[in-house]
Order: sequence, then C-alpha cells, then structure tokens
Amino acid sequence: MEITIKKISFLLFIVAACVISSCKKESTGTAIEDQPVVVGYLIPGQPISVKIYQQKGLADTANYGSPITGLKLNISDGSKTIQLTETATGTYTYSDLSFLTTGKTYTLQFNYQNTSVTAQTLMPAKPENYTASTTLINLPLATNITPGVSSGVALTLKWSNPDSLYHVLVFKNDDASPFNIHPNRNSQVNFTFNAKQAAYYDVHFDSFNYLGIYRIILYSVNKEYIDILTSNANSSSQKLTNPPTNVTNGFGIFTAMQADTITLTLTQY
Repeated sequence: MEITIKKISFLLFIVAACVISSCKKESTGTAIEDQPVVVGYLIPGQPISVKIYQQKGLADTANYGSPITGLKLNISDGSKTIQLTETATGTYTYSDLSFLTTGKTYTLQFNYQNTSVTAQTLMPAKPENYTASTTLINLPLATNITPGVSSGVALTLKWSNPDSLYHVLVFKNDDASPFNIHPNRNSQVNFTFNAKQAAYYDVHFDSFNYLGIYRIILYSVNKEYIDILTSNANSSSQKLTNPPTNVTNGFGIFTAMQADTITLTLTQY
C-alpha cells in the first residue's frame, strides 16, 4: 500500500482540503448543518478507505471537522455489498482488493442522524498508451532564458482516450531537498494540470521551478472530481460557497480513479 499511496497522496490532499475547508455551514436550517462530509476514493489495487467528518464552522481553524465514529458504511457494486470496518476514528476501510473492477458502478450508503446518506461513482478505465516525448529535460540557466524559451513546450504527454474520459496530471518531486532554480519565487514543488478530456498535454518550460526526479502521474477521473478541482481553483475568500458534491444528504466526494506513471529527470545546463 505504501508505494501507491505515495503516488496518490498529493492529488487526494488537494481535493480533500478543498472539500473540508470549503464546506460552509448554512443558516437556513439545522438539517443542512448536520449533514456529514464524505471523503472517499476507490483505487484498484488499494484497500478502500472512506473518511466521514462533521462540517467545519467558518471560524474553525482546524484542517478538518471532527471525525464521525460509530457508523455502518456499505458499498455495493450492483451484485455484491460489502461493509466497511472502522479502523480509526471516522475512517472506514475494506481490504479485499478484488472488489474494485473497471467499469463497475459503486454505491456508498450509510445512515446518519436517521437519514440515509448515499453517493455513487463509476470506476474509469486505467490510462493506456501513456508516453512522454522525453524523460530528460535540461532546463536553461536563468541568464539564458528568453520569453520565447520560457514559454516553449518542454514536454508533450500523450495517452489513448477514445471515450473522452477526464484526466488529471500530477507532477510529484521525489527528491528530499529539490533545488529551486528560481529562489526569488515562491514556487510550488509539486503541481497539477487539469487535462480535461484531451488525449495529450503540452508542458512548458516555465512550469518547472525545481530540479530532480519527478513522477508524472496520469489519473483517469470522473466528472465529480473535476468539478471539485475546478471549484477550488475558482474560489476565493470573498466567495464562500459549498463546493460541488456527489453525496446525497451530505457533502464531500466519493469517487473512483486509476493511474499510470512516467518518471522525468530535470537537470540544468
């Protein structure tokens, strides 16, 4: 589990943080205020893990609301229903890896405060024919960078996408202390691109700010994931609204995804 979790943790953190921090308690009634927040991802080859939280208040500075314990979570694939086990407070898991299969629809259900909470997601196909135009990039020195160079295409990533599935690209640096080639910038080491429903993505030189070994992880995802990702990108502190959700009688996300990975080395000349 540890190897794959390293691949997915950055991507899941982005959306989990968005889901938890953006949920806004309404003043129109206690029913909405009491609805739980669901954070659950289905990934073949990984144990299922679903976390259930209370909503955060706007003045709450914690990363998450309080976890909700003592629930009975079920997931059905249409022919088989499994019950998750609470392995930590508010965290419900299932370890049989054979349950998740491409193309199946999975429905989550549990009762909370006498109300049935449900969510549904489809397991997308694993990315196929994922390639990179190069796996080694020599970045120019800052003194040699011109506007034409910085905006040029450094790397083209391609994959098959006959069904126009949604895809997200995550760049994750594996170096313990990656070297920042632009120390005057407050640049993120790891970053994400929404490839939407395309079958390729051009990455420009100015996207890279650190040297080292990167894993470029291509995820096939569902629209519910893209909705939250784009909602987070478009939100601001002046516009506090609840993010999109595919949870009925709750908030958050319950979604499935699959991934493939290419390794990229960044040096500088």
